[in-house]
Amino acid sequence: MVEPKKKAEIKISGMHCASCALNVEKTLQDVEGVEDAQVNFGTEKATVEYDPDKVELGKLEEKVQEAGYGVVNERVTLKVGGMTCAMCVQAIEDVLNKIDGISQVTVNLAAEKAYVTYNPLMTSVTMMRDAIEGLGYEYLGIEGELDEDAEEMARQADLNSKRNRFLVAFGVSIPLMIIMFLMIPLPIPMTYFMLLVSILPFIYVSYPIFTAAYRSLRNRALNMDVMYSLGIGVAYLSSVMGTFNLILTPEFMFYETALMLAGFLMLGRWLEARAKGRTSTAIKALVGLQAKKALVIRDSQQVEVSAEEVQLEDQVLVKPGERIPVDGEVLEGESYVDESMITGEPIPVLMTPGKNVVGGTINQNSVLTIRADKIGKDTVLAQIIKLVESAQGSKPPVQRIADRAVTYFIPTILTIALVSFLVWYFLLGSTLLFGLTVLISILVVACPCALGLATPTAVTVGIGRGAELGILVKEGEALETSEKISTIVFDKTGTLTKGKPAVTDIIATDIEDRALLMLAASAEQNSEHPLAEAMVVKARDNDITLLNVNKFDTYTGKGVSAKVQDKEVLIGNRRLLQAYEVEIPEQEDKISQMEAEGKTAVLVAVNNRFAGIIGVADTLKTSTIPAIVELKKMGIQVVMITGDNQRTADSIAEQVGIKKVLAELLPPDKAFEVKRLQDQGETVAFVGDGINDAPALAQADVGIAIGSGTDVAIESGEIVLIKDNLLDAVAGVQLSRKVMGRIKLNLFWAFAYNVILIPVAAGLLYPTFGITFRPEYAGLAMALSSVTIVTLSLLLKGYMPPAKKLELQKK
Repeated sequence: MVEPKKKAEIKISGMHCASCALNVEKTLQDVEGVEDAQVNFGTEKATVEYDPDKVELGKLEEKVQEAGYGVVNERVTLKVGGMTCAMCVQAIEDVLNKIDGISQVTVNLAAEKAYVTYNPLMTSVTMMRDAIEGLGYEYLGIEGELDEDAEEMARQADLNSKRNRFLVAFGVSIPLMIIMFLMIPLPIPMTYFMLLVSILPFIYVSYPIFTAAYRSLRNRALNMDVMYSLGIGVAYLSSVMGTFNLILTPEFMFYETALMLAGFLMLGRWLEARAKGRTSTAIKALVGLQAKKALVIRDSQQVEVSAEEVQLEDQVLVKPGERIPVDGEVLEGESYVDESMITGEPIPVLMTPGKNVVGGTINQNSVLTIRADKIGKDTVLAQIIKLVESAQGSKPPVQRIADRAVTYFIPTILTIALVSFLVWYFLLGSTLLFGLTVLISILVVACPCALGLATPTAVTVGIGRGAELGILVKEGEALETSEKISTIVFDKTGTLTKGKPAVTDIIATDIEDRALLMLAASAEQNSEHPLAEAMVVKARDNDITLLNVNKFDTYTGKGVSAKVQDKEVLIGNRRLLQAYEVEIPEQEDKISQMEAEGKTAVLVAVNNRFAGIIGVADTLKTSTIPAIVELKKMGIQVVMITGDNQRTADSIAEQVGIKKVLAELLPPDKAFEVKRLQDQGETVAFVGDGINDAPALAQADVGIAIGSGTDVAIESGEIVLIKDNLLDAVAGVQLSRKVMGRIKLNLFWAFAYNVILIPVAAGLLYPTFGITFRPEYAGLAMALSSVTIVTLSLLLKGYMPPAKKLELQKK
């Protein structure tokens, strides 16, 4: 049936004039499948009529963004209960995608969440809720708006229900099996006894399975519950028919088998639910870092409010031992603050008036008064939580393999089960009992759950582990791309180097090194030049008291002169000293050597006599060389790119062991060089600070943006490092490779369980070895498959990337 034309309203941002509106209009009209597009600059809305068979709403929004404009959508995370397998995921994704206004849906079976991007002009959460409940699943509310205690109670109640059901199943089926095996005398015929004892437990244990199957069939979908219901339903019905000699004879005794199969399914789902509850512990831990209460000063009174009620510019009082509830500036007090949750550094930082603090960190020993500059969702911690949640809801491309397989999985299994039964019974002449045993075993052993859990559990745990390590992976696709990285390009200034000049050499003549630095730093203390700041910092670091300056003059492009106590001090380059006719005796070689090493040679004269040289350079970060060494061990080519001059760039590259250097480039040129590497077949990661490096970060296959500990909402990078440590960039690549390796291992086992066990259940081993795969074994194997996948993913919680180990060892 041909779908009718649809009409969508898209809210657009970034239009500055009527020509922008015309540009968007033309962009939309050029899309195949668009019948008409009208853009209203005044209301900032585009009204589009389109053919849903040819183009989707998400594609239209993508075209608007490609044209350089923004699409104003909302994103919501819905909690969904009752999902059991990959087919449930597909059913929910399909029904939500059919709602006009929804442009993207990703359902995570492991986290039991649906991540929905939607147009608030066209749809609402209420419509999504109705669609989910219409399928028969539970709509549990919006993530973040749920009461945590209520959510935990609901989860515990579900676990208790599953546990009670499998205990009843095994508590009844095992004694029945023993009675049958030992042929224990009974007061009534065995078949009637088995029926009477098993019927109520069977109804109790299998009720959720049959209701889920009915719900699925009502919505014209096939899922695991349908297959399992067929398996245990055929087993129990055959037993009843055999008991009363209705077509079948009393040898068809599957009462204990049907009950045990239902028990194995409940056991598997109980173990799976327990394990899934641990996959998102990273998010729970991050949420737990948020302060619940805040003490604010209002009308000169201290008032305790919930953290959500704090307003911008509020003065917040934080006592020793309390978590800081907001991001802001210290107004009063001095105290050490434990910032390890953000920076990873175990040593507390002394906070004094004027310094900035981050919400979630712990005030240690004294009272602080803080002005609230960022509250609620704008705090650093809230941004980190949002990034991690968003990433956990994304799918790497490898998931498409499982999605494709699941689409054909259940119809294929049903066909195999039916064909196997017909072949054994009609062609090979087996007994009807054997044929039914094969049919039941195939229906029960097949496990689409494992396929559905393989990717989301690994992504959820892996991205959560990254957050714990200070590595924020913003989307699942970045994991898969990072695994393929062949070249990493580093920006120099602020990435490989500290980005701030520092004194590296002091060469004094006829004066002590300490005295030379004291005079130079004293003279420069009134200057704002970066080289001057470097000398002042060096002096203070060495506990040198700076002297008073009576006179201070600057000479553009040359240096400064000053009178420090009774001494005339000159600081600058050759031209300044030559202007004052100061001789530079036999120092040219040392000056040239410094310059060859990428340093700036600052010459100092005292009372018109040459006093020495101070070398200043942008020094390397301590993590730079170990990071480059680790990357080379991984077989990744390293390139340095910079806007600095070639000689300085070559000097830095030689120090760190980088062979390929691209210097004297503007920010757009950096992006061009990244593109050129990609054109040569390289998969490129770019590591930069996320400001002037934004074009290159966006161009790279994977952009790795270095945060500053407080600036985590960097848009350009796919991976954001909370700490300014290059070993974390390497650890991010190593973590991505580990997670992708685990996804592939999970998918291997998910397919292996089915590929190996389905033929065995179909009787493959019977002709040669006389081995019959009992339905009970099939049920156990099915339960173990999902548990295996989730357990393999949970092992990622303890993974420590080698680069991270190296970083910790250095501390």
